[in-house]
Amino acid sequence: MAYELISMNVSVNPDFVSVIRLTLSGIASKIGFSLDDIEDMKICVSEACTNAIKHSDKDEFQIKFYVYPDKLTIEVSDDGIGYDVDSLASPDLKNPKTSGLGIFIIKTLMDEVEIKSCNKCGTIIKMTKLVGVEE
Repeated sequence: MAYELISMNVSVNPDFVSVIRLTLSGIASKIGFSLDDIEDMKICVSEACTNAIKHSDKDEFQIKFYVYPDKLTIEVSDDGIGYDVDSLASPDLKNPKTSGLGIFIIKTLMDEVEIKSCNKCGTIIKMTKLVGVEE
């Protein structure tokens, strides 16, 4: 399926997460997502960008928006130290922590999530939301 690609290299300055959220809102509105879906995606993008900012070894990270007629795939990648994706445990929601819920939130709110990470090659979080899919 053909897609349009919007790609950004972003400084690890946390102030620029709001720019990414605004970009996402514009793209998602154009495709036809509901306001609720757009808000969910903004939360997920914020979580993924915060992880990239926190763990990147470089002064910037990358975000790509793959724009399809019926879905939006967002890919956030960094050049950080990486981690063992399989070691992520589900959070204890009865005894929540102040951090460590980002990936859980992303997996809960998005329709498809793929995470690739390795030692010293960084992390890629790829998340997809389908237009008009009710949960």
